[in-house]
Amino acid sequence: MTKEKTNRKNLTTAILSLSLLTVMAGAAVAPALNAVQDYFKDESQTLVQMVISVPALFIVLMSFVFPKLCRRFRSRNLLMVGLLLYVVGGSIAGIFSNIYLVLLFRSLVGIGVGIIMPMSTGLLSFYYTKDKQDRLMGYSSAMNQMGGVIATLAAGMLASVSWRLSFLVYLMGLVSVALCMRYLPNEHISIGTGTEEKIQKQDKKEKPVFFTYYKFAIVMFIFMFTFFIYPAEFAMITSEDGIISQNFIAVIMAGMDLVAFADGLSFVRIRNLMGAYTGLVAPLMFAVGYGILWMTAEWPGVIAGSALVGFANGLGIPFIISTSSKKAGRSAAATVMPMLSMALYLAQFTAPIILSAISSAAGALYTSHLPYLVAGISALILASCSLSLKKEAEHSAE
Repeated sequence: MTKEKTNRKNLTTAILSLSLLTVMAGAAVAPALNAVQDYFKDESQTLVQMVISVPALFIVLMSFVFPKLCRRFRSRNLLMVGLLLYVVGGSIAGIFSNIYLVLLFRSLVGIGVGIIMPMSTGLLSFYYTKDKQDRLMGYSSAMNQMGGVIATLAAGMLASVSWRLSFLVYLMGLVSVALCMRYLPNEHISIGTGTEEKIQKQDKKEKPVFFTYYKFAIVMFIFMFTFFIYPAEFAMITSEDGIISQNFIAVIMAGMDLVAFADGLSFVRIRNLMGAYTGLVAPLMFAVGYGILWMTAEWPGVIAGSALVGFANGLGIPFIISTSSKKAGRSAAATVMPMLSMALYLAQFTAPIILSAISSAAGALYTSHLPYLVAGISALILASCSLSLKKEAEHSAE
């Protein structure tokens, strides 16, 4: 293998390692949520659920400033700050006995991911040509899910000892620190850097960015709202059903991530098979999967429903990101990726709040499986909205 190919492989490995940390960043400790709720039993359920959703709020806030940070700082320097906040904020949160201090350090995780997330996909658009991006976006999605598998299993095992230990899963960010320090070039990845005049020109160019990519942001929001109901509610609903023990809940959730991992690796084949209609597959799988979870609490239904939710997640994320990044080109990291990050994590943050409001409105009609019904309806809305990306999907496939 030539030195150039070796360097390229090392660069790819470093960038893909970031994907281990991103999409499931807030939900990495979801299997421990029951234990956290038991410890903070005097606090409201919504406040406890904020443990997995509050990072999303700060990721959303970071999305507004990230393009400017991206233009003013070199990629590796900026990324190291994000990774440091991720590792420190994530792993230390478990030492506190005050829920508000826990949430404070969870916010640091959000700031860190607000930097890491657009980098993890934007760097692929910057360093690789369009003909390679579908495959790499599929790998990136697979790494997302593998990170979920590792974090879910580790958090579940650690939570069986103490809920505090479950937060140590964020130490996996040290792997990316080592790889990126060694192999990632330290350069500007945003067009228009170097002088204040260029920056001002870039600012002017970015004004219509929302109108160019808003469809992708809307679809990403609905997609992640639909998916996030699973990690936010599954452990508590399944525990309440009383059929599956706590030890197996983490295993089932990790199995869902494994399905998504395999799906991400197969993304290019699925897209070649389905073409512009690839965007409809994930919503339909969501609808069927949540429908099964809504109707049953038995082992076969829980496993089948979880697998279909995992399938949808593994396919939907790379479809949205690859389609939008191809449209944005090399400027994706500073244009469409922050918008997608904002939409993705805004959905994670608002999902528990929206579900709480729906549960209150349901009153006497409320059942423990109601969130699954909400997710199924959301999946059908997602299918309708995904049709609006059909034209962009056809163009990106050319």
